[in-house]
Amino acid sequence: MSQPSKPAAKKRVAVTGGTGKLGKVCVQDLLAHGYDVFVIDTVAPEKGIPGIIADLSDFGQTLDALSSTGKEIHAGVAGDAFDAVVHLAAFPTPRQYPDAHLFQNNIMGTYNVFEASRRLGIRNVIWASSETTLGEPFDGREPYAPVDEDYPLHAKSAYALAKVLMEDMARQFVLQTPDMKLIGLRFSNVMEPQDYAKFPAYDEDPEERKWNMWAYIDARDGSQAIRKAIEWEATGMHPFIIANADTVMSKSSAELMKNYLPNVPVKKELDEHETLLSIEKARRVLGYEPTHSWRDKQNWQ
Repeated sequence: MSQPSKPAAKKRVAVTGGTGKLGKVCVQDLLAHGYDVFVIDTVAPEKGIPGIIADLSDFGQTLDALSSTGKEIHAGVAGDAFDAVVHLAAFPTPRQYPDAHLFQNNIMGTYNVFEASRRLGIRNVIWASSETTLGEPFDGREPYAPVDEDYPLHAKSAYALAKVLMEDMARQFVLQTPDMKLIGLRFSNVMEPQDYAKFPAYDEDPEERKWNMWAYIDARDGSQAIRKAIEWEATGMHPFIIANADTVMSKSSAELMKNYLPNVPVKKELDEHETLLSIEKARRVLGYEPTHSWRDKQNWQ
């Protein structure tokens, strides 16, 4: 008589920065899709979600945190290491802190996560890169639009420089450890539903949002991209631009380019509100497809 098969174990994912603007939505998305989630942050997660408070700029704390599989259980005791790490913890914007402090915090935190993951045998690491690696703020000297992953990287701030160097660092890590997968998601400006009420006012002055070609990413769609990246079977370092499929503007994308970035060549015929940060690679490779446009007021809550 055959024995009933055991249910498949939940995949275990550590999320750094899991209480942040994108992180908290990512955690809920992973839980909703059957993942076992553990949060690593400088503040405690919501009640009921296991986690640890740790400073990721300290390697010892990072190694300890990524050894955790519960409140008092550690990877190695039962061989129950994390299946993946999502690294979102960082100072999130340029000039939020003095440049050198911001740079040191962000670059060392990412190095520590990469290295601790490598030592612990965690081979699936997704981290928050940034649209700033592509040369923001855009000023009309860009080589073409829509912007894509072939764009030359150009750091115009200490924040962006750290993100560019993280991508270079990831390429070196996969040379050391060829079975490792390191995916840098170049997130656009993260928005939550309560942010959408201010979008109509952008039409009054399109210059206000020209700095990133009028792009955005709904935190829920950003979380979808993270989950798709976790599930994609690959090795090596891979960057993806992650934005919503449309812009923050009511004006058409073609009109915006013509009137506000007239010297930037447009490589294709644009759909009416098509994003100017191309998500074609993420669509093609990861199966990513945004579903939360600000134009649908049902998404404002």
